[in-house]
Amino acid sequence: NGTDVANMMLTHAKTLRLHTGNLVNRSRLRKKCPGSPSEEVGLIKIITLMTYFSVMQGFHDTLDCSIPQVTDAITPEEREEVKVSGLSSLYSGLSYLGCQTLAVSQLDSVIIAPTVLPEGDGLTLAHLQPAWEELESLVRSQQIAAIGTSDLDKDLLEQLYNWAQVKPSSNQVNLASCCVMPPDLTAFAKGFDIQLLTHSDPKELMSAATFQQALQEGAQDLNVTNWRLEWVLRYSIIVKSRGIIKSKGYLVSARKVNP
Repeated sequence: NGTDVANMMLTHAKTLRLHTGNLVNRSRLRKKCPGSPSEEVGLIKIITLMTYFSVMQGFHDTLDCSIPQVTDAITPEEREEVKVSGLSSLYSGLSYLGCQTLAVSQLDSVIIAPTVLPEGDGLTLAHLQPAWEELESLVRSQQIAAIGTSDLDKDLLEQLYNWAQVKPSSNQVNLASCCVMPPDLTAFAKGFDIQLLTHSDPKELMSAATFQQALQEGAQDLNVTNWRLEWVLRYSIIVKSRGIIKSKGYLVSARKVNP
C-alpha cells in the first residue's frame, strides 16, 4: 500500500525535497483560502506528503516530490510583468531550487527569516552570518536580485549592514510585537536606504516538530527523528500592475543524518 511504499522510499533516500505547487489554485478549488501561514503549512502535508509516493517511481538518494499539474512555471513572455519574491528559513546549507522550479533565471528578492533559538538565547550576528553568506553567493551568481532580513532590531541590523558585503535592502517588522516602528530603527533604515516592511508571519515558517510530524503521517512506521530540515522557502508571484498574487507555494528541503 501507499504507506509501505513511502517507508521504503524514505528509508533509502538521503535527501527529501517537497514542492506544494500553487496554493492559490488549490484554494480556489477548495473554495476556501488558508487563513494563516500555519494553515498553509498544514496543506503541505495534505498536498505533498500524501501524494509523493504516487509521483515517484523507483528508489533514489534524492526524492523530488511535487505535483506537476499544480505547479505554475513562469513563461518568458510574462516575466517582466511579475515580481517573484521569497521568504526563507535556513537551517543548514542551501541547495537553491527556487529558480529552477519556477522556470526563472532570477528571484527579485528573498528575505531571510532567522530560525528560532532555544529559550533564553538571543539572536546575534554570528547566528545570521552563515545564512547571509549563502544568500550573498546567490546574489553574486545572479540567482537573487536583492536580499533582506526579518525582525532585526536597530542594533543587529546595523551590525549586519556593517559586516555584510551585500547589504540588506529591506527589513520586515512583525506588527504583532510592534504596533509602531521603533524610531531608532526607522532613522537607521532611512539613512542607509533600507526599506522597512510589515508582516504577520509566525516566527518559523515550519518547525522541526511540524516537519517530522508530517513525515510520520505519510510513513507511519518510519523513524523520523534522523531527518533534519535544511531550508524552507515560501515564494510568491505577484502581478506588478494589479498587485494580485498569481501564485504562491512552499519548497522544503530536508536531509537524513546518521541515527
